[in-house]
Amino acid sequence: MTDQIELQRQIALTLIPGLGPRKARKILEHFGTSEAFFHAEKKALIQVFGLGQQFVRQIDRKTALRQAKTHVSDVLQQGLQTYFLQDETYPKYLRECADAPILLFGKGALPINNYKAISIVGTRSATAYGLELCEELISNFTGKNILVVSGLAYGIDIHVHRLCLKYDVPTIGVMGNGPDRVYPAIHRKVAKDMLKQGGILTEFLPGTKPEKENFPMRNRIVAGISQATIVIESKTKGGSLITATLANDYNRDVFAFPGQVHQPYSEGCNWLIQQNKAHLIRNAQDFFRFMDWPMENASDMQLDLFKGLAPDERSIIKCFLNSLEQNFEGLVRHSGLKLPELSSALLRLEIRGLIRALPGQKYLLRC
Repeated sequence: MTDQIELQRQIALTLIPGLGPRKARKILEHFGTSEAFFHAEKKALIQVFGLGQQFVRQIDRKTALRQAKTHVSDVLQQGLQTYFLQDETYPKYLRECADAPILLFGKGALPINNYKAISIVGTRSATAYGLELCEELISNFTGKNILVVSGLAYGIDIHVHRLCLKYDVPTIGVMGNGPDRVYPAIHRKVAKDMLKQGGILTEFLPGTKPEKENFPMRNRIVAGISQATIVIESKTKGGSLITATLANDYNRDVFAFPGQVHQPYSEGCNWLIQQNKAHLIRNAQDFFRFMDWPMENASDMQLDLFKGLAPDERSIIKCFLNSLEQNFEGLVRHSGLKLPELSSALLRLEIRGLIRALPGQKYLLRC
């Protein structure tokens, strides 16, 4: 749990005029902690690459800290969760983005990094075709350790969140305003229900109104927080195309459902596919194949995983039942096996096609 003084410093980092996420990240990389930055002499700030002497002279850390103190009270009173860039709980894929927010505020109780995150976006004027695609897709996500992210907006976004609640799929809504309100207000009930199996997330402080300029910033979180983005119905302009473009910029996989060539709400998806900016998918199975993710439900896998396995192999597979992706250190801790035994069993499981080795000493359950 972050103490109040540290939270004050974290919030103050976001309140210094001209100090956006990129410069704040450079500060943290240089000084190591927010505490070191706020205690450093101004001449030390000049050494931070990219800040510049004129900018450093204008930095007013004392005022930022004073302003942040009020916001700390709001965060604590509202029982908000905070995710600081340096925290283990900060969304791991979002951290990879150079312009990721330094600090996020959330409601709900969801360990984001334990899930495979997918962003789903689309038009605010969804057709029956788009709504049907949503249901066919999300109904296949149940039990697969998937987290669905969207923007709580009208149309495809809110329909996605409702379907996640219907099919027991964890879901997060990223907002373009403070965490103390839901916009549009008509979606409050859905947002409240989402707290039980997901939650809401925002970079904006309590009290921030849903101003127009906030939503492109919201879209970069939707694009960056996930391993892949799926577009379901979109015009040639709008938030969905912005999110898809950002996801491409972040080197994430982008997928789109094709639609009728004369249908305005399919033009954006068709354009993404035509320009090779999105993979064409027809259903959830296409998506799983592109991502090389298991298609079976976790409940089905638990029935069949242990057939024909040696005891050491079973010990490893048990580690994957709560999360289909594990790193080597985690397997060492939780399998109870010695290093030679673990390495040998991992190799056998990989040869049998039950797991797949990923970069960074990580493993993915494939069965």
